[in-house]
Formats: sequence, structure tokens, C-alpha cells
Amino acid sequence: MAGQQFQYDDSGNTFFYFLTSFVGLIVIPATYYLWPRDQNAEQLRLKSLRRVHGRCLWYRLRLMKSQQSIVPTLKKSALLFGWAVFLLLAYKVSKLDREYQEYNPYEVLHLEAGASVAEIKKQYRVLSLKHHPDKGGDEAMFMKLAKAYSALTNEEARDNWEKYGNPDGPRVTSFGIALPAWIVDQKNSMLVLLVYGLAFMVILPVVVGTWWYRSIRYSGDQILINTTQLFMHFMYKTPTMNMKRLVMVLTAAFEFDPRSNKEAIIRPTDNIEVPQLIRELGNINVKKKEPPFCYPYSLKARVLLLTHLARMDVSENIEEDQRFVVKKCPALLQEMINVGCQLTMMATSRGGLRAPRLSSIENCMKLSQMVLQGLQEAKSPLLQLPHFEEEHLRYCISKKYKVRTLQDLVSLKDSDRRNMLRFLGEEKYDEVMAVLGSFPCINMETKLQVLDDEDSNNVTAGSIVTVTVTLTRKRMSEMFEKEDAPVPTEETNAEEQGDAKNKPKVWQNKNKGAKKAAKSKKKKLTKKKPVTQQQAKGDKAKHPNGSVAENDVAPASKVEEDDLSDKGSESDEAEGNKDSPSERDEESDKQSDTEVDEIAGDDEEEWEALQQSIQRRERALLETKSKVTHPVYSLYFPEEKQEWWWLYIADRKEQTLVSMPNHVCTLKDSEEVELKFPAPSKTGNYQYSVILRSDSFMGLDQIKPLKLEVHEAKAMVDNHPQWDIPETEEEEDDQEDSDGIEESEEDEEDND
Repeated sequence: MAGQQFQYDDSGNTFFYFLTSFVGLIVIPATYYLWPRDQNAEQLRLKSLRRVHGRCLWYRLRLMKSQQSIVPTLKKSALLFGWAVFLLLAYKVSKLDREYQEYNPYEVLHLEAGASVAEIKKQYRVLSLKHHPDKGGDEAMFMKLAKAYSALTNEEARDNWEKYGNPDGPRVTSFGIALPAWIVDQKNSMLVLLVYGLAFMVILPVVVGTWWYRSIRYSGDQILINTTQLFMHFMYKTPTMNMKRLVMVLTAAFEFDPRSNKEAIIRPTDNIEVPQLIRELGNINVKKKEPPFCYPYSLKARVLLLTHLARMDVSENIEEDQRFVVKKCPALLQEMINVGCQLTMMATSRGGLRAPRLSSIENCMKLSQMVLQGLQEAKSPLLQLPHFEEEHLRYCISKKYKVRTLQDLVSLKDSDRRNMLRFLGEEKYDEVMAVLGSFPCINMETKLQVLDDEDSNNVTAGSIVTVTVTLTRKRMSEMFEKEDAPVPTEETNAEEQGDAKNKPKVWQNKNKGAKKAAKSKKKKLTKKKPVTQQQAKGDKAKHPNGSVAENDVAPASKVEEDDLSDKGSESDEAEGNKDSPSERDEESDKQSDTEVDEIAGDDEEEWEALQQSIQRRERALLETKSKVTHPVYSLYFPEEKQEWWWLYIADRKEQTLVSMPNHVCTLKDSEEVELKFPAPSKTGNYQYSVILRSDSFMGLDQIKPLKLEVHEAKAMVDNHPQWDIPETEEEEDDQEDSDGIEESEEDEEDND
């Protein structure tokens, strides 16, 4: 009778199948994810960046690391060893004998299928004489021959073979376990138990516990939880935090404490070198006894950061420690900004809490720029460029050029720029221009809407306002030849409102003679007709270069004739309209039709815009954009940094955040960012600012004014016409219900 039987692998052959599959499941994914990238591609990338970033510290360190690193070689060796084991096991499996073959008696007797009974008997006689045990043959082979002969000549055996594949009838189904039999052997039970206990009761808990202990100490951004709590304490304690206080709080982070971070090191030579650097720096609040600012690790980190900002040389002993401190600062400053935003939201929602001032959060952003560029706050942004020293700035800020920012340097003519930078040789000048041309120039456009509302352009009290900011990145090299289009800066964007009152630029005063002639002609026209003065002003505003076209100034007589003819035509039309009221009705009907068409067209446009915005949001949720944008040019930062930005809305008058800063990490060519905030509860006009700040470059921030006119919200409709049901209808419904009840009762009585 058939049954089931489970047995371990006595021969060990099945175990090789299991082992081959297990090794393949590890080696194949590991090769895909861990195989080192093509070193040639990395070398080509570094070679393409050499012209611009060749002098950067991170670039030189990357070249040294790529030449000295043996990690890729070790990875390749380990993966190749794994593949060798996998291929060896696969070869071993391919050579194993097939244990489970279909039984075929014709193959045992070496006959073709369908042979006659005479041929079967003849072949059996020959093979049995050859393999008979009495004549020195193989007994097992003789038993196989007898079994095959019986299967082909005995009717019962033949039926069993055709039905069950075996002449003896149904047999036990065996299931092989792909583990060797010695594992369950009584002799090896203690050893197997010891291995299982060591693996599952010691090694596994230790590994999981270590991972859990590390994970609970860090936040999602890999910042120590204790550091986040420290930042929250001091930002709540000091809402207005100046730059000196900010540096002290930043360097008190537990990432620099050897007790919390093994990467931080306190060296025996620190007792000699750190006091020497303190004397060179000057006053850095060494005597302050407030913990943790007085701890040795905090003092050392503060000194190393300040020496980096001052571009001071340090000894080789603590140069590595300085690089460690500087590399940690951008992530810590981002965490500090997040903490400031959380405190601001808590103060706004709950009330009674002190929110950090806008200046404190903006100081964090400025300090990030300073750390990346290795510059102090008061230093000129021109020192970000190579070959620029303090003594060279006097050529730039002279009365002739008045170049104080990168935008001023870009807006100069090539000849003036070369003359101003005459202290540079041709090779150095070309390098400065290449670096300056790689700097970003951001064009910022804003659009204010109230989404999911009937009138998206009407801002009511308490509504959710959405400001869509479109950022377009260009290179500074594209602005070299565009003298008429000034490079956007923080000052120019903040002063856009007063452009009409501003004095004309130097490049606008080209045709002074034409201006004087135009002014004299306009004065003559104003004596005869004062309206022409406004027209002249309008014409003047249309020509910012100061040149007035010849046809713009007409003789006084022609102007008067045109005005008289216009008046006459208007009077004629008025008389005609008085005489024909039907025409007035037709015109009013046409106007109403056009207004309806315009309203319908506006609704369709709003609907399409809404659908597009929804589709953009869905794509943004599904897409994962790369944070690799453009490498930052930083002479003294020890690690490659990508070019990221902060975008937010603020009330600079009240020194408060209106919308939380959005860290834009995917701006490669263009990016669209939505900033949302609740409108004020009181009606009136509000003046906000849309602010774009770089986390890497100094002097490239932009501020754009944002006017917000808040109207009173519409009153809620209590009694909507849809719910006004006449009393007659209610009575009819009640009557119908009563009639239906009576009919149902009569039907029940009939059934009874």
C-alpha cells in the first residue's frame, strides 16, 4: 500500500542542491549592489571637473582617495570568491547521478520499446548467463534483469508497471530532506544543539541589540537624539541668537564628544595646540562656565571651526580633526533649522511659547554658507573665487569700478573686468572666469493662488494660500554678455517696488541731447494742452534708454485736430444711439454674450490648471528625483557638496516665518515648489517676502516682495434653496405614506 516517507540525505547529494541555491541567492544580488563602479567613469567625471574644481580641497582629497583606496579591490576579491564557490557547487551538482529516474524495463534489457516476446526471452537468456551470481556476475544487476523480464512477460507485473511505473505495484513516496544524515545522528546531537544555541541565543540577540541601540540614538537624518534635544533647549532659551552664540551651540553637539561618537578624538597634544590657537583667534568666550560650552570637546570643536572660518593654518596633528568637525556642520545646521521650524509651529498652534526669531534661523543658513566657503560673516563674497586675497579687494571697491559682489563683477564689461583684475596673469584670470561662470544664477517667479476655492485669486481670511515658486537655474557665464539684464540679487529683488522712483542707471544715459530736446518739446505741448504731459511721461517710461522716437512727439496743431475729430465722432455716435434704441439692445445682448463666453473660458482655464496641478502632485509623489545637482565650488571644504537651496516666505517686519523653509535638493535645471500658509485672520494688506537662500554660496541670496490682500470671508448660507420644501409637498408625502400603510394592512387581512 502506498504511503509517505521522509528521510534525510544519506549520500549527501541533495545537500549540494540546497547549498548551491543558498550561495546563488547571496552572490547574485550582492554582485548587483556591491560591485564597485567603473573607476574609469569616476576618473572621467573628475577629469571633466578639473578645470573648475581643480583647486578645491575636496577634489584633491578625492583624487588621493581614488589612488590609495583598496576597498574596491577587496570587494571585487570577495565577490569573485563567492562566484567561484557557486560555480564549483554547480559543477558538482551537474556530475551527481540521477537517483530518481523513470523505471523502463526495455532499457534494463537493452531492447527497443515494442520488442516481441521471443526477443525478450532471448535477450534475457543471454544477459542472465552473463550476470548470474554463480558464474561470477553482479547479483544486483541479475535481480534487475529478472525484475524487467517479469515486468514484460507476466501480465500482472506488466499492468502494475503501466499503472504505477513499477512492476511490484504502488510503492512508498519518499521525500528527501536536503540536510546530511549526520545532523540528526545521536552521536552529534550535543554538537548540533550547541551550534544552534550559539547562533540563535547569543549571536542573533547581540546583533539585533547592537543595531537597535544604535538606531534609537539617532534620528532619521542620522543626528544624535541628544543633539536635537540640546538644540531645542538653547533655541527656546535664546530666541534671538547672534552668530557668536550660534557657533557655540553648534560646536556643543554630541557628535564632537568622544563619549557619544567614536569618530571624535581627544589627542594628548590638544593641551598644547588648542591654547595656542585660542591666543591667535582672540576672544572666543573661553571663560564662559555655562555647560556644555566649557567642556573640552566643545571648546576644541569651536576653536577648529573658527580657525576654518578664518582660513588659518593648523598643524597636521589636528588637521584631520578639523576636517571631521567641518564635515559634520552642514547636517547639524540643517537639524538646527528643523528644530527652529518645529518650535515656530508649536508656538503658532498652541500659543504661550517663545518662537525663535527669523534672524536666528537665517543665521543658521548664513553659517552654512560660511562653513562651506571657509569665510567669516563680514568678508567679501569675492573671496570665494580662486587667487583672490584681501589685498586684491582694493582694486575692486575703488571709485572707478565699485565692485563689491559677484553680480557686480559679472555685470562689468570684459575690458573693464580685465583691467580691474590686472594683478592676475592670463592663466589665473581664465581660471577665475571659469569658476565665476560656473556659479548659479537663479531666476525666481512666483504665483499666488487659493487652491480648491471658487475664486482662486481671492484671498479670504483664514484660507490656505499656495504660492507656487518656479526656480530656473542658469550659469553665470550666460550673463556675461547680457548687460541690459541685471543679475538678480537680494537688493534688486527687494527694491522692485520702487523702480519708477529710482534714478536712471548709467547705461541709460546715452542720448542726453535727445532727452533735452524731447523735454523742451513736451514743455511746449503742455502749454497748449495739459493732457499731453501725461502722454509724454508714459512715452518716457516706455523708453528706459532715454531715446525718444521721432513719431512720438507730434505738432500741437495735429494733436488738436485729432482731438476735435474724435470729439465730433463721439457726438455723432451719441446722436445715432439716441435715435436707435434697437441698436442699443443688440449691442447689450452682444456684450452679455461675450461676458458669458469669457466667464466660461475662464472656468475652463481654471479647471485645466487645477487638473495639471493635481497631476504634478501625483507625479511628485511617485517620482524620486536625484539629489545630485551640481558640485559646489568650495576651496576649503573637505567633502564634495551638492548645490541645494532654502525657499521660504517670511514677514521681515515682524521677524517671523510665514511658511516653513523648504530644502530644495533637486534643482538641476528647473524646479517648481509650492509654499502653503494660512492667510491672516484679519482683513487688510500684508507685505511678505519670498526668500531664496543658498546653503553653499555667499552673496547669491534673493528676496522677492509678496503682496497679500486679505478680504473678508463669505458668510455661510444657513437656508439653502435646495432644502426649502413647500408645506404642500410635505403633506402629499405624508398622505402617500399613510395610504401605503393602509393598503399593506388590508393585504395582510386578506391573506389571513
